[in-house]
Amino acid sequence: MRPIKNRICLWYDGDAEEAARFYASTFPDSAVGAVHRAPADYPAGKEGDVLTVEFRVMGIPCLGLNGGPGVSHNWAFSFQVATQDQAETDRYWHAIIDHGGRASECGWCQDKWGISWQITPQVLTEAISDPDPEAARRAFEAMLQMGKIDIATIEAARRGE
Repeated sequence: MRPIKNRICLWYDGDAEEAARFYASTFPDSAVGAVHRAPADYPAGKEGDVLTVEFRVMGIPCLGLNGGPGVSHNWAFSFQVATQDQAETDRYWHAIIDHGGRASECGWCQDKWGISWQITPQVLTEAISDPDPEAARRAFEAMLQMGKIDIATIEAARRGE
C-alpha cells in the first residue's frame, strides 16, 4: 500500500474519532481507517489517548488530530457536497444540523466540531452558471435568501417564475 502524500488535517479537541465515525456513517465513500494513540503525554492529552485518526470523507483522505482547545475552524475551509436532488440535499443538511451543527446561509452549515459544509445541489451550480445572465442572476438572488437550498425555488427563479 502506497503512503498518502497529501491529505487534509483537521484539528479537534479530543473528539476526532467521533467526528470521523460520524462522517463515515453519513457520507458515501467515507470510512475510518487507523486510530493512533499517543505514545506519551502531550499538551492536549495523556499517553494512550487517541492522537490521530485516519479517515476518508467522500473519497478525500483526511487526518483528524486531537490537538486540544484553542484552535477554531472557520468558513475559509469547507467540504462542498454536490447533491443530485432535494432528498439528498435534505438528508445531508439534516444529518449535520440535527447532530449538533448549525445552519447558515446559501447552503452552508457547520457540524458540531465547527467544520463548514456546503450542501450544494447540482441544479444550483448549473443555474448560477446559466448562459442567460438574467436566469443566472435570478437563481443567484434566490439562493442568497436561503439557508438550506430549495431546488424547486432555484428552478422557478431560473425560469423567471
